Amino acid sequence: MTTFIELLLGGLSIGSVYALIALGFVVIFKATEVVNFAHASLLLAGGYVTAVLHDDIGFWPALLVGIAGAASVGAAIEFFVMRRYRGSDHSVLAIVTIGVDILLITELTRRMGTDVLALGDPWGNEVVQIGGITLAQTRIAAFLAAGLLITVFLLAFRYTSWGVSMRAAAENPQTAALMGIKLGRVSLAAWAVAGALAAVAALFLTVFPTPGLERATSLAALKAFPAAILGGLDSTTGALAGGLIVGVTESLATGYQSDLSFLGRGIGDLAPYLVMVAVLLIRPAGLFGTKELARV
Repeated sequence: MTTFIELLLGGLSIGSVYALIALGFVVIFKATEVVNFAHASLLLAGGYVTAVLHDDIGFWPALLVGIAGAASVGAAIEFFVMRRYRGSDHSVLAIVTIGVDILLITELTRRMGTDVLALGDPWGNEVVQIGGITLAQTRIAAFLAAGLLITVFLLAFRYTSWGVSMRAAAENPQTAALMGIKLGRVSLAAWAVAGALAAVAALFLTVFPTPGLERATSLAALKAFPAAILGGLDSTTGALAGGLIVGVTESLATGYQSDLSFLGRGIGDLAPYLVMVAVLLIRPAGLFGTKELARV
């Protein structure tokens, strides 16, 4: 039972980090109706800046610079690339983000080489014992930080002028533009917010018990993609629920992998995608996604 509780809590922690990444997918999709496949490069960029600077200026300033750097990269992608293709088919724009991701990932991995970079976090490898249950401090910090950021985002999304503008643009872009909402600013802000959230996620994906930032860290964005899909690409609440479901599923499948050996090796990496497919078979729009109705 202790093992199950540890796996469950660990899954909720890593799931909250996946929710941050999934929220980035959702924010961009709501603002532009484009699936952003360049999200992995935003995550790696934020983590790389933090890792390079923490020895010189300290961890917290480096983290802030990393967050700002990833937000700037996201905004630059929107301004210099995506805005030039405005009006194109959304499938074309999604393919463009794949090209951008390849370019950025290639450059970042060239700079990183084969090194595993530490981000200099203050938690180290400390653990907390609670009634026989062992939890890494980094997992607790990840859950609390992700919960705080998601709460702040949801409140801003609901009550600020930016949130109202984004919801209006997602509902009907043409009407929103006629009402004076600047769609370009909404899209730029969405990409910047997605980059900032990815940078925070990069921190908690590379601290203990993982060895550090490496080229494979960007693949975590692929694990968050099923979270966004099964929650619903146009639902911020769905991103949170999807992230937690994916995190718990991955943690339990990995922890009980020896008991699931009949399903093959590496079931922990495959489990989130199996859950995604199962959910989409029942609810094609995701758990909280909006069904599109067409008059014929």
